Amino acid sequence: MTTIIGRSRTRGVETLSLDATGTRNALSARLVAGLADALAECGKDPDVRAVVLTHTGNTFSAGADLREPPHPDALVALLRQLVELPKPVLARVTGHVRAGGLGLLAACDLAFAGTAATFAFTEVRIGVAPAVISLPLLPRTDPRALARYYLTGERFGPEEAVRTGLLTATAADVDEALAPALEGLRRSAPEALAETKGLLTARVLETFDRDAADLTALSARLFASDQAREGMTAFLEKRDPAWVV
Repeated sequence: MTTIIGRSRTRGVETLSLDATGTRNALSARLVAGLADALAECGKDPDVRAVVLTHTGNTFSAGADLREPPHPDALVALLRQLVELPKPVLARVTGHVRAGGLGLLAACDLAFAGTAATFAFTEVRIGVAPAVISLPLLPRTDPRALARYYLTGERFGPEEAVRTGLLTATAADVDEALAPALEGLRRSAPEALAETKGLLTARVLETFDRDAADLTALSARLFASDQAREGMTAFLEKRDPAWVV
């Protein structure tokens, strides 16, 4: 079976690469499970100081794989795993991020993107809602800015993503932007990093505890609806759905 999570390590920093370019790194059941397994190994490895989550190809993630979608519970578990991992997780983006991929970004502790990156919450355009990914997104982003992009599905760039709180920083050379953050983590005590991350993620985890069951149920209901069936069919057939006016 083809590996869909690439792995490498440099001076205590483990890099995990989403590597399913044929589906634009869509969040399939297999990709979600593979990433969860890799993160679990990183969490237990005392030689891993931090994790960088990145991608191959020109898309970080196109969102849920409509042909092989993960169960909503599995996606919730993956997002929570990113938030709870006792090592800082940094997203490194050089391409496009859509829908569920934005949930991965929000679940990371820090997120850096190149100037060519683009972002969009496209759920409403296929008849569903950004339900499960709201668990890490809503506590970490500007609510007024998020309302616009949740409701319209508009595409926006990295500078706007920084303003909304989705990104930490953007730069023409994303690795140059990442370098001082990684150097700082390499100089930090592992237990102190874990405890400090816990301080920063407490409010996000409260949201998971309070809302995960309801949002998972909402996601399942919407994906099973006639509206979603039309939206996903239209997307796969590269046509407008019936509700477009």
